[in-house]
Amino acid sequence: MTPPRSGGDDGSLRSPLGRASVIMVVFLFVLWTIDLVNRYDHRQLVADYGIRPRQADRLVAVLTAPFLHVSAAHLAANGLPLFGLGLVVAVAGFRRFLGVTAVIILISGLAVWLFAPSNTVTVGASGVVFGLFGYLVLRGLLDRRPLDLMVAVGVAISYGSLLGGGMLPSQQGMISWQGHAGGFLGGLIAAWLFRRRRPRPEPVVAPGPAGPGATTDPAGHDGPPTPDRGPTSAV
Repeated sequence: MTPPRSGGDDGSLRSPLGRASVIMVVFLFVLWTIDLVNRYDHRQLVADYGIRPRQADRLVAVLTAPFLHVSAAHLAANGLPLFGLGLVVAVAGFRRFLGVTAVIILISGLAVWLFAPSNTVTVGASGVVFGLFGYLVLRGLLDRRPLDLMVAVGVAISYGSLLGGGMLPSQQGMISWQGHAGGFLGGLIAAWLFRRRRPRPEPVVAPGPAGPGATTDPAGHDGPPTPDRGPTSAV
C-alpha cells in the first residue's frame, strides 16, 4: 500500500517546485524558439518589434521587446538568471508569476520608451531579470521571507552586472540601464501589489455595564430577572 503523499514538495511535477520548473522551462523554450526564428530571419524581428524611444507607433513594442534578443549569446546571458529568479517567483503559482512579470515588462518597457536615447532599438529580457531581482528583495522584506532575499543576493552575485552598476547611467550603448532600472522599479511595484495581506485582528468588545433596572440572576446573566414559571412536566 502506497502511503498518501503530503502537500509539500514530493519531487513530482505536481509539487509547487515541479510546477514552477515547468513554467520556467516552457518560458525559456518560447524564448529560444523565437530566437531561432529571428536568427533565420536575419534578426529582422529586432528591427520590427524592438522599442524605438518616443515613437508612438512603436509603443506596442514595450510588450514584445523582452522576448527578442540580438544574438544567441545575448539570450544565453539572460537565460540563467532568468531561470533562477523566475523559478523562485513561480513557486507561488502561474498567476503570480504572470502578474509579476507583466508589471515588470510594462514598467521596464515604458522606462526605455521614455528615456532611452533617440534612434536606438532596445530588446532583451534583462529588464525582466532586474525586475524579478527587485521583486524578490522587497517581497523578502514585506513578507519576512529570508529565503527570497538569499536567492536574490545569490543570483545577483553570480550575475555580476546586478551589483556592477547595471542600473546606473552608462556610456556603453549596448547596455540599456533605463530598462534595467525600470525593471527593478517594476519589481518593487509588483512586490507591493502582490504582497501578502495579513488579516487584521478582530477587535475584542468588552461587555459594558448593565443598564438601569437590569439585574443579574443567580446564573450570572445580565438583564431583567426571569419570572418563576414553576415546575415543568412532560406528558
